[in-house]
Amino acid sequence: MLVILGLFTCFLSLLYATAPSLRKYFAGGVCRTNVQLPGKVVVITGANTGIGKETARELARRGARVYIACRDVLKGESAASEIRADTKNSQVLVRKLDLSDTKSIRVFAEGFLAEEKKLHILINNAGVMLCPYSKTADGFETHFGVNHLGHFLLTYLLLEQLKESAPARVVNLSSVVHHAGKIRFHDLQGEKYYCSGFAYCHSKLANVLFTRELAKRLQGTGVTTYAVHPGIVSSELTRHSVLLCLLWRFFSLFVKSTREGAQTSLYCALVEGLEPLSGKYFSDCKRTWVSPRARNKKTAERLWNVSCELLGIQWK
Repeated sequence: MLVILGLFTCFLSLLYATAPSLRKYFAGGVCRTNVQLPGKVVVITGANTGIGKETARELARRGARVYIACRDVLKGESAASEIRADTKNSQVLVRKLDLSDTKSIRVFAEGFLAEEKKLHILINNAGVMLCPYSKTADGFETHFGVNHLGHFLLTYLLLEQLKESAPARVVNLSSVVHHAGKIRFHDLQGEKYYCSGFAYCHSKLANVLFTRELAKRLQGTGVTTYAVHPGIVSSELTRHSVLLCLLWRFFSLFVKSTREGAQTSLYCALVEGLEPLSGKYFSDCKRTWVSPRARNKKTAERLWNVSCELLGIQWK
C-alpha cells in the first residue's frame, strides 16, 4: 500500500511539474490569420455560450456583423452585451432560433433574409449531447433532429444568400466521436434501439457526411464548406451527464477551454486559400482523417435524400 501511495504521489508531482507543457500541448492548434471582416455578415448558431460565444467574440473583434442565433434569447443578449463591450463592435445581434422546431428555423431564416442582403459565413455550431430519449417538435429524435436536420434545413434556407455573397463559407461542427457513429436508416429516430451516447455519435457522423455532400453540390458556386472537430472542450454541452462534468473537471489539464475549442472553427471560417479543401474534416487547425463511414459516397447521398424527404424540401 505504501509503495502504491508513493508511486501515486510521484505521478501527481510529475503531472503538476509538467502542467504548463501539458496545457500547451492539449490546447491544440491556433488560428493565426490576420484576416479582418469589415462589411462581412456572420451567423453562428448556439453562440450564446461555449465555443460559439468565443467564435462570435473573435469574429466581432475582426469587424464582422455577427448574428447570435440561439434558443435562449436572454442568454444571447447577455453574451452579445459582453462581446460588444469587449470588442467595441456594436454590430453583435441576437435572434431567436430553436433548432428543435422547423417552424422556428423558418421564421429565423425569413427574418434574417428580410433584414440582411448578404451572408458571408454560416457557422452551424449549436448542438445537444447525451439527451434522454425525446423528440423534437416535428417528431425527430432530438440528437438527429437538432444536430443534423436543424442545421440541414437552416443551411438550405440561407444558401441562396450565401451564393449571392460568394466567396462564402459554411462551417459545421462535428466531433471525433463520429468514428463511432453509424447512419441507421432503418431506425433514424431511435424507436427500435436508443442509447444517448451513440445517438450523439450518429448525429456527428451525419454532420461530416452532410459537409461532404454539400461541398460536392456547391462546386463552382463560390461557397465552400468544412467539418470541424473542436477538441474535448469544457462547455455546457456535457450538462446532461454528471459523470462527464466530473471527468472534465478532474482532467482539466487535458480539456480545452472554449476559446481554445473555437480555434478550428475560426480557422475554417477565416484562413485564405482553403477553398480546394471544401468538404474536408479539420481538427486542431489542420485537415485530418475521417472514418471510413464518413467517406462513403452512397451513404452521404442517401442521407441527403432522406433528410430532404423528412423536412419536406427539394434540394437538388
